[in-house]
Amino acid sequence: MGENQMISRYDADADILYMLIKEGEIQDTVEISEDVFIEYDEKNNPMGIELWRARKNVFGELLKYLNTIADPNIGSKSTHEINVRKVIQQ
Repeated sequence: MGENQMISRYDADADILYMLIKEGEIQDTVEISEDVFIEYDEKNNPMGIELWRARKNVFGELLKYLNTIADPNIGSKSTHEINVRKVIQQ
């Protein structure tokens, strides 16, 4: 993984989105809310972020945003919104 690159993975069965910020040994994991966990190294630098119930917490918020940018003159849903809806319904 190159420097300043974030890698994300989504587990549809578990509905968990994981964002790897930096590779290395994880020293501590802190639960910052019911569905959000941050992993830290020995110097207290963030290593990764785990988001549970991603369909609701991430994709749902993204869908709300896409709804706000839909073209009111066309009245149809954008391709992006349709694709996000497919992910949410899995």
